[in-house]
Amino acid sequence: MTTHGHAQKIDMTQGSILGRAALFALPICIGNVLQQMYGTVDTLVIGNFCDASALAAVATASQPLEIFLCLFLGVGSGISILVSQAAGAGERERMRSLCKTSVFFLYAVGLPLTAVGLLAGPLLLRLMQVPDDAMPYAVQYLSITTLGILGNMGYNFNAGILRGLGNSNSSLLLLGISCVINIVLDLTLTGGLGMGVAGVAVATSAALCLSWLFSVIYIRRAYPELVFSLLPRGFDAAILREMLAIGLPLGLNNALYSLGHVFLQALYNTLGSAFVAGCSVANKVNGIATIAITSYSSAATVFAGQNYGAKKYSRLCRGAWQIPLCSGLVTLAGGLVVTAFCRPLLALFTHDAAVLDYAQRYTYCVLPFTWGYAVFNGIMCFINGIGEIRYPTIVNVLLLWVVRIPAAYLLAWAGYGGYAMVSLSLSFMVGMVAMLFYFRTHRWADIRAMAAAEEHG
Repeated sequence: MTTHGHAQKIDMTQGSILGRAALFALPICIGNVLQQMYGTVDTLVIGNFCDASALAAVATASQPLEIFLCLFLGVGSGISILVSQAAGAGERERMRSLCKTSVFFLYAVGLPLTAVGLLAGPLLLRLMQVPDDAMPYAVQYLSITTLGILGNMGYNFNAGILRGLGNSNSSLLLLGISCVINIVLDLTLTGGLGMGVAGVAVATSAALCLSWLFSVIYIRRAYPELVFSLLPRGFDAAILREMLAIGLPLGLNNALYSLGHVFLQALYNTLGSAFVAGCSVANKVNGIATIAITSYSSAATVFAGQNYGAKKYSRLCRGAWQIPLCSGLVTLAGGLVVTAFCRPLLALFTHDAAVLDYAQRYTYCVLPFTWGYAVFNGIMCFINGIGEIRYPTIVNVLLLWVVRIPAAYLLAWAGYGGYAMVSLSLSFMVGMVAMLFYFRTHRWADIRAMAAAEEHG
């Protein structure tokens, strides 16, 4: 690990693979706990100060915003991949150009996207068949959080740049600030002032915007050589094309994934507010057991990018299975523990018996199989890190549209709609197997050949 100014940078090209991955993943893992915490506080506040329809509204209304954001947040992932490769190769001028172009892209997309979200959001909610009692809350929540799109995208872009540089500690600090702001505003606006869903939405948007501003200040101070700015100052056309070439397929993948979840949510909505609220509560509790997935997946992307950029192919091949496997084992252990004690944990969020029953069923059906998703996602992010986008995109899209959605609707058609969440577990396991087949492709065979040549001098 090297120190750059006041910022710590983890060099993934040397040392113990799992040790460096864990060192990088730990701050992100703690950050995921904080994210879960303030998402959990949102749900706790709504569950205790509002009714089931408000809980269902927030769970539903967040999904149209994800569709708007996913396509372009994929570009943020593309930036992170390019930064990690440039860092591995020691190309500082390229890193400056990447940062400048990312700021330009943020404003070029974020501002129009906010306008589109405000206009099209309510229409999407109607297409999703949001229950009548939840619709007013859903429209209110979506409208307010849409105003925070620029902050949301800006924070995610900047966090991606920092991760690409090998600095995951700073993202933890920024997220901690965001978490505290969100919790204080949640309790003040919704718990104290009785603003209900609007208070939670304002708290979420304000926290994201402030995190974005803090991230800009941090990058400017910790990495002055990047000449990072808050406002756009031009862009590099060639780098923008590279960002889009990698990021748009990732974003399209994410957008199609989110759109698929809109179809699933539409099915869930036909089962009533209690079912939707139960799934929402279960997701909050299940998130406790799956905090390692995102952190190890981020480590896999940066590890792959840095070692690919540094042309350390032998190390690249070893990390390809070690990091995803470690993520799967940690997730399996957490999933089994949380499943065993899920009922008292779920009861913290709601006292509605019907909601609790659905939440417990969801946990039993999904959480014990989430380790398969951890392995799947770890391999996918590793592959993305070496610049391979097509294969994981195809697998991810087919997984959702050929396995998960048809299985859920088939269960509903057969009269087992209350068990539609089983489709998630099925897709996790099928996806893991499909992603393993990447290691039989010609691209991976070429990398293994370069690794063999490297080992033999």
